[in-house]
Amino acid sequence: MTDNAHRQSCCGHTGPGEQSLELTRSAPQAGTGGTDTAECPVMTGTVVDKSAAVSKGLYRDFEGTRYYLCCAGCGPRFDADPHKYVTAASA
Repeated sequence: MTDNAHRQSCCGHTGPGEQSLELTRSAPQAGTGGTDTAECPVMTGTVVDKSAAVSKGLYRDFEGTRYYLCCAGCGPRFDADPHKYVTAASA
């Protein structure tokens, strides 16, 4: 699948330009060190702004690690099987 391909996500996003405010479909900007962003463990490849996710409650703390989610739809999926997403995120 290419970056231009349209795909439906867990929260109804269908591709670039149709995203929620807290996520982007690109790598962190140069010079940020990536510390202000994280990848959603449920929708891999989706970069999440950490502060926006926290302000909207789009995160989960699991086994001492905080995971940032791209949308409200990812929360229930993560909660249902956190080990699945934690394993995928660390691979």
